Amino acid sequence: MTQIRSVVLGCGSYLPEQVVTNAQLAARIDTSDEWIVQRTGIRERHIAAEGEFTSHLAIKAAQAALADAGMDAQSIELIVLATSTPDNTFPATAVAVQHALGINHGAAFDLQAVCSGFVFALATADNFLRTGAYKRALVIGAETFSRILDWNDRGTCVLFGDGAGAVVLEAQEQPGKAATDRGVVTTHLRSDGRHKAKLFVDGGPSSTQTVGHLRMEGREVFKHAVGMITDVIVDAFQATGLNADSIDWFVPHQANKRIIDASAHKLHIAPEKVVLTVDRHGNTSAASIPLALSVARKDGRIKRGDMVLLEAMGGGFTWGSALVRW
Repeated sequence: MTQIRSVVLGCGSYLPEQVVTNAQLAARIDTSDEWIVQRTGIRERHIAAEGEFTSHLAIKAAQAALADAGMDAQSIELIVLATSTPDNTFPATAVAVQHALGINHGAAFDLQAVCSGFVFALATADNFLRTGAYKRALVIGAETFSRILDWNDRGTCVLFGDGAGAVVLEAQEQPGKAATDRGVVTTHLRSDGRHKAKLFVDGGPSSTQTVGHLRMEGREVFKHAVGMITDVIVDAFQATGLNADSIDWFVPHQANKRIIDASAHKLHIAPEKVVLTVDRHGNTSAASIPLALSVARKDGRIKRGDMVLLEAMGGGFTWGSALVRW
């Protein structure tokens, strides 16, 4: 039986111009390039300029994705924007993107699952497209995490950066075979609120009437990350009959190189199949996966027909996986 799949037609990204190196951070706080690289693999990150908002990053990433797809913005019926750093408490940053693209039909909304946001947004759009509710969608991950960092906390401020990435999806009829169909083959999402205190922002409109700052128990997050990540990837393999050998590219959330390496090792995914951008981008939360996808597309690694494995874990905790044949 044939099946409707959400096929990726285009991918794009945007990074703010300002680059902050580890050496620059070491001049401001008690840290060093060696300390940061050894523990995280991060060497630099991009920081949004004054007056440059999450919506601005998202708009440019969306335009790049549309250009890559060779599509006019008017063909987009759904925009799902994953972010934890919206321009405003409301309305959704997605409607600012919608307006900037000249779209006044369909639906646009934000989705909040922190670093897992892009996987959650991809799964959400995929479900809308597979039911026939919409034909084409923009899925965006965009963040300005620099705005919620405590720049005196060396345990967190060295980790994060700003950026945006996007993909264009189209509902297409496929033969119905997980091993060969193009598009989103399967997604698996999880959350567990018991772990909130390990990674959260200590502010919000209802609780403190402030934005707040990011707080993290780094060792606790690391301890849970590898197990949770591999859990949802095993679920994806079981649901499709695929395995590590079936994967052409592993594009994980770019949080920490040690977590990425440990996850790939546990899953028996060869190092040469892992797409790494954390050294150049830092942790860009919901933007990290589409940014990494865009890099690997532009340099020719990810090609049509490749099976791509995505995974992420974020505050909440939330975590999820997706298998996508390009």
